[in-house]
Amino acid sequence: MPDIQLPDGSHRQFAEPVTGLTLARTIGSGLARAAIAMRVNGILKDLSAVLDQDAEVAIVTRDSADGLEVIRHSTAHLLAQAVQSLYPEAQVTIGPVIDNGFYYDFAFPRGFTPEDLEAIEGRMHALVKENLPVQREMLSREDAMALFEKMGEDYKVEIIRAIPQGEPLSLYRQGDFVDLCRGPHVPSTGVLGAFKLQRVAGAYWRGDSRNPMLQRIYGTAWAQQKDLDAYLRQLAEAEKRDHRRIGTELELFSIQEDAGGGLVFWHPMGSRVRRVIEDFWRGAHVEAGYDLLYTPHIAHEQLWYTSGHKDFYSESMFDPMQDEGQAYQLKPMNCPFHILIYKDKLHSYRDLPIRWAELGTVYRHEMSGALHGLMRVRGFTQDDAHVFCRPDQIEAEIGAVLVLVRKILGTFGFDQYEINLSTRPGHSVGSDEIWDAATQALRNALERAGLEYQVDAGGGAFYGPKIDLKIQDAIGRKWQCSTVQLDFNLPERFAMEYVAEDGTRKVPIMVHRAIFGSIERFFGVLIEHYEGKFPVWLAPVQTVVLPISEHYSEYAESVSDALVKRGIRAETDLRNEKIGYKIRAHTLRRVPYLLVVGEREKEAGTVAVRDRNGQDLGTLTIDAVGATLRKMDEARVNTLEWQG
Repeated sequence: MPDIQLPDGSHRQFAEPVTGLTLARTIGSGLARAAIAMRVNGILKDLSAVLDQDAEVAIVTRDSADGLEVIRHSTAHLLAQAVQSLYPEAQVTIGPVIDNGFYYDFAFPRGFTPEDLEAIEGRMHALVKENLPVQREMLSREDAMALFEKMGEDYKVEIIRAIPQGEPLSLYRQGDFVDLCRGPHVPSTGVLGAFKLQRVAGAYWRGDSRNPMLQRIYGTAWAQQKDLDAYLRQLAEAEKRDHRRIGTELELFSIQEDAGGGLVFWHPMGSRVRRVIEDFWRGAHVEAGYDLLYTPHIAHEQLWYTSGHKDFYSESMFDPMQDEGQAYQLKPMNCPFHILIYKDKLHSYRDLPIRWAELGTVYRHEMSGALHGLMRVRGFTQDDAHVFCRPDQIEAEIGAVLVLVRKILGTFGFDQYEINLSTRPGHSVGSDEIWDAATQALRNALERAGLEYQVDAGGGAFYGPKIDLKIQDAIGRKWQCSTVQLDFNLPERFAMEYVAEDGTRKVPIMVHRAIFGSIERFFGVLIEHYEGKFPVWLAPVQTVVLPISEHYSEYAESVSDALVKRGIRAETDLRNEKIGYKIRAHTLRRVPYLLVVGEREKEAGTVAVRDRNGQDLGTLTIDAVGATLRKMDEARVNTLEWQG
């Protein structure tokens, strides 16, 4: 007689084993209609699974996070079924859930075309209408291998061979399609329907370039059609905001393939924005009590063995370079360098906390297929900082970091966050006492700051708990930027010490902290957030003076010179073009303000002001324009009332 405890604490008792669907029906008919899976003692299972023991059970509905994952996984199977229905020679490999959707890799003798995708999607919808039951079967390893060998599914056979002997395997059938999978899945294909196939890409089997190239079909799936429609609208908006296209149009940056993929070249316009970002960052850190550091780009390879990077991070590091019998390594991180500076002398407890920050360029060996504009590169500048403190200082230091994070991100227009507190994983270093104290310190700092957060149980690094913060952009996308990590490992590995109040030697706590994550990636996010229409204080060109004819070129240059002397990033367009052409050209450049001058303006010592949205702001004196632009720049805001 299973006794089932529900999330609200109530119980359901049954005289015999029941399925999850039966349980849902006893709770309510509406829940039963919405149910697609369940969690049993925390484990996600099929709704058809039998409950024959006492358990804590939560019914999973299609509109929950768990439900969406099940829907996407099931839609991946639906895709594979449709592909094999249309192209029987295609072999299936793997089809996982990813952010906002899924993919499935196929071994297929040719590349899938856009017409193929259209046909596959149509077949998927037909299979949904058939409402095929999705059924789970358990097989032995040997029987499963025999089945897939008979089917000619070589990749599935390879997957099964890697599974330990004696471990039972589960299969899922829907109609004439069968796939090896742990599940869970929706009860039937009729549950699905809000999906869209998006694109095809090449992918090596198991991500290894020595293996065969497969065809990867990407798709997105949602609980309801309205959710899919909203996501597709967001994608269309994101395409308009693509930082790679805007970066080229505005001549901000480039990736020069002659120099190598994933290496960013900052053009003059982009460099102006970067300088403003970095100057603000430096000033904010000095005000917050940080000292600024500069460290080398390479170091002896042995340093990275001491830090553990060669053991745990070597796949993301470039091969060492040899010089006079010594191996040198491009740095993938800045932290060991800051530790070496700390160790240059013995510190007292009175010296702590020590706060050091660096805009340090690092290099990581990313696979070429993973590179993406500014978002995934091989050389980038981290806005890195490390705080060395005593255990009793952790909470105060984390609180100060959160204040700085909110100040800096808020200045750039980001005030909507998703925050995760990640706790101790199964494999970790450090005592229970220090882990508990550190985790509670992070929790207290978040709560004192009034920040809502979610706990990612077991999601911390092996060396300490952490806080991760995602910012939300103008179209609702979330970007991982800021992170605050406590580290008990590196101070031990490098034998770091300070002299405690009682004269003993103790190991400091190390706090790793980044706010942007990297200058490159954050700049890419800024471009897309503002669609290239940077606030005045960030704009590479804040205003352009446009003479209506060459007769007013000298006056236009005098206006520009006066503004430049005030610290305004101003230019003059002296091309022999019609004024309408010039206005359009600089509007496309997203210049915040256009200053038009002709005979009337020259005689009065004024300018006619337009903004990049086409609004006529009237005729103003040069002093009024200069004062307002300077005020906007210093206040770091987008718009202010013009002072006449």
